[in-house]
Amino acid sequence: MFQQTLPIKTSSHRALNIVVWTAQALLFASFVWAAWMKITTPIPQLAAMWSWTGDLPSPLVRILGVVDLAGGLGVLLPSLTRIRPSLTVLAAAGCILLQVCAMIFHIARGEISVTPVNGVFLSLAVLVFWGRRKIPIASR
Repeated sequence: MFQQTLPIKTSSHRALNIVVWTAQALLFASFVWAAWMKITTPIPQLAAMWSWTGDLPSPLVRILGVVDLAGGLGVLLPSLTRIRPSLTVLAAAGCILLQVCAMIFHIARGEISVTPVNGVFLSLAVLVFWGRRKIPIASR
């Protein structure tokens, strides 16, 4: 008598989900790599790659590595494990804030040439933030 209506996943819905998962994976890989570099690489060697790291106190560089690690893990693991997947949206928001701050920092230092990299990460984080609100991952 009564028909239960189930949401139909369209091909565009699936495509968007694939794009968001790809963005999450790229952010994860990039942020975890950057974290590893900032946490484990000696500062003089790191400063040869990223000059700004030589101008900051080394504990701050290491803390930024931990922040990168938290962001990278946060944009992927909650969705992947389906344990508190809403944390992915919060991690993406944190990554957005981090990239905006990084861009301001680099512009203030006259390093405008490096801001496109931050712009790419910012775009990916915005995509994850928007995408995981539009297509949330269900909890276990």
